[in-house]
Amino acid sequence: MQTKDIDENIAWAKINADVLRSMENPRMGYWIAVVCCLAMVSCAVVAEIYQYQTGLGPANLTWSQMWGLYIATFVFWIGMSHSGTLLSAILHIIHADWRKPIYRFAEAMTTFSLMTAGLFPIIHLGRVWNMYWVLPYVSDRGIWPNFRSPLSWDAFAITTYLTSSAMFLFIGMIPDLAICRDNARGWRQKLYTVLSLGWQGDDRQWRNFRRIYLLMACFLIPLAVSVHSIVSADFAMSIMPGWHVTTFPPYFVAGALYSGCAAIITLFIILRYFFRFEEYMTIPILEKTCKLTFAIAMVWTYLNLIEFAATWYGHDMVAKELLYWKFTGPYAPYFWMMLFLGSVMPFTLAVEKLRRHLPTMFVVSLFLNLGMWLERWMIVGPTLSQNYEPFAWSIVWPSMVQWAIVFGSFGWFGLLFLVFVKVFPSVSMYEVKEMVFHRRTAHRPDLAVSLHRRAEDPQPGSTPSTKGV
Repeated sequence: MQTKDIDENIAWAKINADVLRSMENPRMGYWIAVVCCLAMVSCAVVAEIYQYQTGLGPANLTWSQMWGLYIATFVFWIGMSHSGTLLSAILHIIHADWRKPIYRFAEAMTTFSLMTAGLFPIIHLGRVWNMYWVLPYVSDRGIWPNFRSPLSWDAFAITTYLTSSAMFLFIGMIPDLAICRDNARGWRQKLYTVLSLGWQGDDRQWRNFRRIYLLMACFLIPLAVSVHSIVSADFAMSIMPGWHVTTFPPYFVAGALYSGCAAIITLFIILRYFFRFEEYMTIPILEKTCKLTFAIAMVWTYLNLIEFAATWYGHDMVAKELLYWKFTGPYAPYFWMMLFLGSVMPFTLAVEKLRRHLPTMFVVSLFLNLGMWLERWMIVGPTLSQNYEPFAWSIVWPSMVQWAIVFGSFGWFGLLFLVFVKVFPSVSMYEVKEMVFHRRTAHRPDLAVSLHRRAEDPQPGSTPSTKGV
């Protein structure tokens, strides 16, 4: 049975060769996935053009049901973005070596999730040419933005988080981009030459790189927590039943980590198959990710129970009626499905045989994120359907236009991610080498000197690599 995160006897030149080859020659499933994502994006584009020409009427958005799937999916994508960079930063600070083969694609997932989430406020406007209303800028008219509004806080927080996450991803790739530069030809070499910023791998560059990367990791942890806490303020700062809940900030952060970890499992299995990364994305690493996801799922479940208990034993009769309505009303099937997928399904992650079975984990991870998407929908839909104003009580189900745009957002995210892993290394070569080096020399101090010499003077026939990487 395989017990190590990665084979400590793997050659450094082979690491370069495997990762570089993955960018040139993926399996056929990769191209099938690209075609599927393009088809999904096409559906969303057609639906948005129809909505643009007709108005928001086809989206079934009304005065009371003004958010619908658009804002629920916006919160979902914001949540998914948090796990990649946040876990990468935390695990980097605590020196968890098992993160090194998988953190790169997790950070890319963060950036592309934010880019997907940013589309929904613009789509929700209807008048997309007024998208500048979403941006936080000083207005002499005194109309927009209202800096006391959580929506304005969203714009500040998400813009800051997207910029910081993209910088964190790019800075961490610089040594690997130098390796790509030394081995690529044609347009790729020109691209990597520009992006590697003249990296040569000398001592001064490595010292500055380590300091900046650690500083960014320390900065991103509180930023990620604050961003989703601010998104939760969109709901918690209101007086609507089911939203005015003091536990929403930690509840949203836990839900964000939960959906992000489930997405990491999904992408882990996909990349392992598409790019033949069985030696790097190993079963023990998947098991650690599954255990972490299970722990976060239990925290999310606990916070759910706290919310239910506080509402049931509280004195807000409208909020109590809304909770009872969620359990028994028109939304009950989706509410119970959300509880089953979010709180019961994670127990499959606690079974060792299931954790080690890739097809099972792939299906489970998809169901977990379905449960987390339903959780966002259960926050938005029921409250808008039954609140303090009886004249606004209504059950409005999403239209095909909304479903098509939400469906296409997953294709948009998938397309961005697939293009990224084809152009840039999805496994960090230099960090995997460090991981191998530490495993080899843990009990052999005399071997460290030999390996360092071999890194500086590679054997004939080995793949060229940047000095010091």
